[in-house]
Amino acid sequence: MKLTKFFAALAAAATIVVGSTSAHADALTDKAKAGEPIRIGFAHEIPWAYPGDKNEPLGFANALALGVLKSMGYTNIEPVVTDWGGLIPGLQAGRFDIITGGMYITGARCKNVSFAEPMGKFGDSFIVKKGNPKGINNYQDIKQKDATMVTVAGFVNADAAMKEGVPESKIMQVPGLTEVLAAVRAGRADVGAGNYFAMTDLAKSAEGEIEATSPDSLPDWTFNWVAIAFKKEDADFLKAYNEAQAKYLGTPEMLEAVGKYRYTKAQLPGDAKTDWICANR
Repeated sequence: MKLTKFFAALAAAATIVVGSTSAHADALTDKAKAGEPIRIGFAHEIPWAYPGDKNEPLGFANALALGVLKSMGYTNIEPVVTDWGGLIPGLQAGRFDIITGGMYITGARCKNVSFAEPMGKFGDSFIVKKGNPKGINNYQDIKQKDATMVTVAGFVNADAAMKEGVPESKIMQVPGLTEVLAAVRAGRADVGAGNYFAMTDLAKSAEGEIEATSPDSLPDWTFNWVAIAFKKEDADFLKAYNEAQAKYLGTPEMLEAVGKYRYTKAQLPGDAKTDWICANR
């Protein structure tokens, strides 16, 4: 009889432990498993992530994130569009659950969010007036020619320029890419800086007035890895997401989904891991 009571007590204790473990899953895991919508936050950054006519999430970073989430069994997705500078504050404030905006992994950002493993590696570029009259191809050119640079507030380019010795007083920061193009076209800035895709798109939109420089003209350390970002406390969901992404990344299904947005095998992230990138970018 005593042995029976012992095993009954042991079973009850096991039930309590299992229930306790489940109750302590992070909030995003609980929310997703309950079937509630997962809110993804992104800005208007073609071709990385941007809203369609009906606010649907487009761009290769969104396509990849949605593919991974679908493989995890989650298809109830709610897009939330904000300014680029509002992505990390919005995540921290709970306005959305995940940043899918094509964000570079940097040491400063790693202090505020938890990045998944990288989903791609990308370079930056400049836009300049047609013919590049001042011969600006890298940050040292900006510094040596006392030029003015414009970039989007929150982009990594301001920090990169200052690291290369460009005075902060020579760096304009504006709300979005439209303002970057306008500043260069009007001559308020000599050069605009951003990711290669964005700069080439701006150049194409300028009807021959503007051209984009080559990413290869910038130093190797300016190449960056992009990842989806989560709140620090959603560690369980992040772990599951990383496992699912590892199986999805580079598959024919994934490459087909992102290919329409100019992501190719050449942008696959290689062997770099987020911990290393956080410490070296």
